[in-house]
Amino acid sequence: MSQSKQQAETAERAVVPKVTPSVEAFLNDPQHVAAVTTIRPDGTLHTAPVRFTWDAEAGLARVMTVSTSRKAKNLLASPDSRVTVCQVHGFTWVTLEGTGRVVTEPARVTEGARRYARRYWSSPPNPAGRVVIEITVDRVLSLNA
Repeated sequence: MSQSKQQAETAERAVVPKVTPSVEAFLNDPQHVAAVTTIRPDGTLHTAPVRFTWDAEAGLARVMTVSTSRKAKNLLASPDSRVTVCQVHGFTWVTLEGTGRVVTEPARVTEGARRYARRYWSSPPNPAGRVVIEITVDRVLSLNA
Protein backbone atom coordinates (compact mmCIF):
# COMPACT_ATOMS: atom_id res chain seq x y z
CA MET A 1 0.00 0.00 0.00
CA SER A 2 1.42 3.37 -0.96
CA GLN A 3 1.71 6.34 1.34
CA SER A 4 -1.03 8.12 -0.64
CA LYS A 5 -3.28 5.08 -0.14
CA GLN A 6 -2.47 5.23 3.57
CA GLN A 7 -3.50 8.90 3.60
CA ALA A 8 -6.73 7.99 1.82
CA GLU A 9 -7.44 5.31 4.44
CA THR A 10 -6.91 7.88 7.19
CA ALA A 11 -9.33 10.26 5.45
CA GLU A 12 -11.93 7.47 5.22
CA ARG A 13 -11.77 6.63 8.93
CA ALA A 14 -14.81 7.77 10.82
CA VAL A 15 -12.79 9.11 13.74
CA VAL A 16 -9.07 9.62 14.24
CA PRO A 17 -8.66 9.84 18.02
CA LYS A 18 -7.54 13.20 19.34
CA VAL A 19 -5.21 13.44 22.28
CA THR A 20 -4.44 16.29 24.64
CA PRO A 21 -1.13 18.15 24.31
CA SER A 22 0.12 16.49 27.52
CA VAL A 23 -0.69 13.00 26.19
CA GLU A 24 1.00 13.90 22.88
CA ALA A 25 4.12 15.03 24.75
CA PHE A 26 4.15 11.86 26.84
CA LEU A 27 3.80 9.65 23.75
CA ASN A 28 6.73 11.41 22.08
CA ASP A 29 9.15 11.34 25.02
CA PRO A 30 12.26 9.51 23.75
CA GLN A 31 13.12 8.18 27.22
CA HIS A 32 10.02 6.00 27.38
CA VAL A 33 9.45 2.53 26.02
CA ALA A 34 6.21 0.62 25.92
CA ALA A 35 4.72 -2.84 25.84
CA VAL A 36 2.80 -4.12 22.83
CA THR A 37 0.21 -6.85 23.27
CA THR A 38 -1.00 -9.05 20.43
CA ILE A 39 -3.14 -12.19 20.35
CA ARG A 40 -1.53 -15.55 19.58
CA PRO A 41 -3.35 -17.96 17.24
CA ASP A 42 -4.42 -20.00 20.30
CA GLY A 43 -6.11 -16.90 21.80
CA THR A 44 -3.55 -16.23 24.53
CA LEU A 45 -1.89 -12.84 24.87
CA HIS A 46 1.69 -12.04 23.94
CA THR A 47 3.27 -8.90 25.42
CA ALA A 48 6.71 -7.58 24.52
CA PRO A 49 8.65 -4.40 25.31
CA VAL A 50 9.02 -2.13 22.30
CA ARG A 51 9.92 1.30 21.11
CA PHE A 52 7.16 2.83 19.00
CA THR A 53 6.05 6.05 17.38
CA TRP A 54 2.75 7.87 17.49
CA ASP A 55 1.39 9.63 14.40
CA ALA A 56 -1.44 11.79 15.74
CA GLU A 57 -2.49 13.04 12.30
CA ALA A 58 -3.01 9.52 10.92
CA GLY A 59 -4.01 7.96 14.24
CA LEU A 60 -1.29 5.33 13.81
CA ALA A 61 1.15 3.77 16.23
CA ARG A 62 4.12 2.13 14.51
CA VAL A 63 6.40 -0.59 15.84
CA MET A 64 9.53 -1.61 13.93
CA THR A 65 10.25 -5.34 14.06
CA VAL A 66 11.04 -8.34 11.86
CA SER A 67 8.54 -10.64 10.19
CA THR A 68 9.74 -13.60 12.26
CA SER A 69 9.00 -11.96 15.63
CA ARG A 70 6.15 -13.43 17.68
CA LYS A 71 4.20 -10.14 17.52
CA ALA A 72 4.45 -10.06 13.72
CA LYS A 73 3.56 -13.76 13.41
CA ASN A 74 0.48 -13.18 15.56
CA LEU A 75 -0.72 -10.39 13.27
CA LEU A 76 0.14 -12.28 10.11
CA ALA A 77 -2.01 -15.16 11.37
CA SER A 78 -4.89 -12.78 12.12
CA PRO A 79 -4.61 -9.47 10.21
CA ASP A 80 -6.50 -6.54 11.69
CA SER A 81 -6.79 -8.20 15.11
CA ARG A 82 -6.77 -6.09 18.27
CA VAL A 83 -3.45 -4.72 19.54
CA THR A 84 -2.53 -2.46 22.44
CA VAL A 85 0.55 -0.36 23.06
CA CYS A 86 0.92 0.83 26.65
CA GLN A 87 3.59 3.30 27.73
CA VAL A 88 4.14 3.68 31.48
CA HIS A 89 6.35 6.00 33.48
CA GLY A 90 5.78 5.98 37.22
CA PHE A 91 2.10 6.63 37.82
CA THR A 92 1.55 8.05 34.34
CA TRP A 93 0.43 5.84 31.47
CA VAL A 94 -1.17 5.96 28.04
CA THR A 95 -2.66 2.96 26.26
CA LEU A 96 -3.34 3.04 22.52
CA GLU A 97 -5.83 0.41 21.33
CA GLY A 98 -6.67 -0.53 17.77
CA THR A 99 -6.27 -2.98 14.95
CA GLY A 100 -2.85 -4.00 13.76
CA ARG A 101 -1.28 -5.21 10.58
CA VAL A 102 2.19 -6.12 9.42
CA VAL A 103 3.33 -3.88 6.57
CA THR A 104 6.17 -4.87 4.24
CA GLU A 105 5.81 -2.10 1.65
CA PRO A 106 9.25 -0.46 1.46
CA ALA A 107 7.99 3.14 1.54
CA ARG A 108 5.97 2.52 4.68
CA VAL A 109 8.77 0.61 6.40
CA THR A 110 11.07 3.52 5.56
CA GLU A 111 8.52 5.97 6.99
CA GLY A 112 8.33 3.91 10.17
CA ALA A 113 12.12 3.95 10.46
CA ARG A 114 12.24 7.70 9.80
CA ARG A 115 9.74 8.40 12.58
CA TYR A 116 11.59 6.03 14.93
CA ALA A 117 14.89 7.84 14.28
CA ARG A 118 13.24 11.21 14.91
CA ARG A 119 11.76 10.09 18.24
CA TYR A 120 14.71 8.09 19.58
CA TRP A 121 17.55 10.10 17.99
CA SER A 122 19.00 7.02 16.31
CA SER A 123 18.01 4.71 13.51
CA PRO A 124 16.31 1.43 14.37
CA PRO A 125 18.11 -1.83 13.69
CA ASN A 126 17.90 -2.90 10.05
CA PRO A 127 17.95 -6.70 10.07
CA ALA A 128 16.78 -8.86 7.18
CA GLY A 129 13.01 -9.16 7.18
CA ARG A 130 12.40 -5.75 8.77
CA VAL A 131 8.72 -4.76 8.75
CA VAL A 132 6.56 -2.19 10.47
CA ILE A 133 3.49 -3.02 12.51
CA GLU A 134 0.91 -0.30 11.99
CA ILE A 135 -1.78 -0.01 14.62
CA THR A 136 -4.84 1.94 13.56
CA VAL A 137 -5.76 3.44 16.91
CA ASP A 138 -9.43 3.84 17.78
CA ARG A 139 -9.20 4.26 21.55
CA VAL A 140 -6.80 6.17 23.80
CA LEU A 141 -6.81 5.65 27.56
CA SER A 142 -4.59 7.53 29.99
CA LEU A 143 -3.91 8.41 33.59
CA ASN A 144 -1.99 11.48 34.78
CA ALA A 145 -0.87 12.40 31.27
